[in-house]
Amino acid sequence: MAIRALIVDDSSVMRKIVERSLRQAGIELKQVFEAGNGAEALTVLQDNTVDLILCDINMPVMDGLEFIKQLSGVSNAKHVPVVVITTEGSEAHVVQAISCGARGYIRKPFTAEQVKEHVIPVLAGKT
Repeated sequence: MAIRALIVDDSSVMRKIVERSLRQAGIELKQVFEAGNGAEALTVLQDNTVDLILCDINMPVMDGLEFIKQLSGVSNAKHVPVVVITTEGSEAHVVQAISCGARGYIRKPFTAEQVKEHVIPVLAGKT
C-alpha cells in the first residue's frame, strides 16, 4: 500500500535522509510532503491528507511536541500516526512525546532497519 507521508524537520538534508530510509525500509511512498517546523507542517495539513507523520522535536518557530499537541485540532490529521525522530536521547523526552500523542520514537542517527522496525507497526495500527 502506498502512503502519503509528512516529514517535519528543520534540516532539509535530514528530511531527505528520512524519506530515503522509508523507501529502504520497503515503505511505498505515494507522496511526500516536507515542512521545516511545526507551524509549516500545520499549514501543509490544512490542504493535504497524510497517512504518516515523521517529526523532529527540536525545531525553531514550533517544536515537535507543540506540533503534536496542536494536531488534535486539525480535523484531517487527528488520527494520523506520528513517529518522532530526534537526537534527544533522554527518557523524559520519549515519555513527553508519547504523552503528547506520538506513536513511535526513533533516535538519530538511525538505520533503515530501525525505521522499518518502528514505522511498519505504526502503519499497521499495532501501536
